[in-house]
Amino acid sequence: QVQLVESGGGLVQPGGSLRLSCAASGFTLDYYGIGWFRQAPGKEREGVSCISRNDDRTYYTDSVKGRFTITRDNARNTVYLEMNSLKPEDTAVYYCAADRHADYEAFCRYPAYYTMDYWGKGTLVTVSS
Repeated sequence: QVQLVESGGGLVQPGGSLRLSCAASGFTLDYYGIGWFRQAPGKEREGVSCISRNDDRTYYTDSVKGRFTITRDNARNTVYLEMNSLKPEDTAVYYCAADRHADYEAFCRYPAYYTMDYWGKGTLVTVSS
């Protein structure tokens, strides 16, 4: 069965850290560009961080630069999003998605224009004291 499964979300205090995981089954993540997206209540889906296929170039939206890190572990067929110095405005459902052909930076910057090949069901991150 082809699927992406996110994990690692939860409740964290401002300034805290979380590591999200995006595990793939039924296909090999290495051949895909991977994106982490988030959607807060009442807001549009936003591209947070994305990593290219083949050479692992990365993109971060401005609001998370210096705080979030995206990495890929091909042996585990998993992509991670390390999130540090979390802020209340980071609260959202976080989704990972994979696409075989589209440019990673394009689907990160303009997620509304890309359907993506596979989506996970999301994991909730709540940053609150």
